[in-house]
Amino acid sequence: MLMKTLFLGILLWIIIFPQDPSIVGKWQLVKQTSCIEDEISMDEESEALISDMKTRGKRTSQIIEFKDNNNAEESTKIINQRKSYNSKGMLYKFDGTSLYMLDKRSRTIIETFVVEKFSSDSLILSNSARACETKVFIKIK
Repeated sequence: MLMKTLFLGILLWIIIFPQDPSIVGKWQLVKQTSCIEDEISMDEESEALISDMKTRGKRTSQIIEFKDNNNAEESTKIINQRKSYNSKGMLYKFDGTSLYMLDKRSRTIIETFVVEKFSSDSLILSNSARACETKVFIKIK
């Protein structure tokens, strides 16, 4: 009887207070869009040029790892496009609706991303300064 009550209590706890997915882990960039499509008139020649430019992109896996201690590491420049801070290691703050990239020294916000979708296995971010720039990630670990 005690085991049944304990089991039902744990089950009820899980149903009432579901675990939120965590951003901690390794995420691979699978798709990104830029504002170039919005800035030029799209005809067949422009679409072919944009498609060719995308195929000439990096062929290595682009991975970002978010760690428990609010540190993040990128395999290549994915999130931070600025040269002013280290491309390998950075600080982040994630509140579920926004992802903030922080300067390591001053801890000020360098870049802000709006979370379009977040689940245990996918993450879609758009740059708050340029909403037409989006990045789609899948969780690999």
